[in-house]
Amino acid sequence: MIRIGNVGDIGSGKSYVSKRFGLPVFDADYEVSKIYKKSRKCYKKLKKTFPKYIFSFPIKRKELSQVVAKDKNNVKKINKIVHPEVRLRMNKFLNKNNKKKAVVLDIPLLLEGRINKKKDILVFVEARKKEINIRLKKRSNYNSKIFKKLKKIQLSLEIKKKKSNFILKNNFKSLSVKKNVKILKNKVLINERSSSRYRNNRT
Repeated sequence: MIRIGNVGDIGSGKSYVSKRFGLPVFDADYEVSKIYKKSRKCYKKLKKTFPKYIFSFPIKRKELSQVVAKDKNNVKKINKIVHPEVRLRMNKFLNKNNKKKAVVLDIPLLLEGRINKKKDILVFVEARKKEINIRLKKRSNYNSKIFKKLKKIQLSLEIKKKKSNFILKNNFKSLSVKKNVKILKNKVLINERSSSRYRNNRT
């Protein structure tokens, strides 16, 4: 089974691109949302770590946002609590789809959390900064201070791009993105899987 991991800037459209592969997608953000709603174990750990901010179950993103706004290092503390549960869910997803030709991993901190494996095919989703800013400002939970702090704990875009096997341009136009994803998907599924062969392919 080939694992395709999408990486890139916050707001570059990684989830948008992931859904267009027509493959099973592990959506980490969706899984985290479910953990916040259903995992009392996670809630108790977060409340113990941040008693001044976490008050009730289900966990509220607004309260977590205040935790992040206070100190960017708190993101690491949150991840230390939440990521083990995300990994468990990812492993269940991989086991469930182990007979599929390929799956897509839509995980924001794929590289930073060292969740990827050496043989994974990494796709750098590239979008114009202007387009990204427009999309971010449309989000209901957009907070410029928090986004800046989240950026600081992530690898630079240059490093992510360098580590990627493919670069896929996302102009947020459905037909164009669908065409680019189809070309990339065919290259991954048809060609012999070799990182050196794939290195820095642009689509």
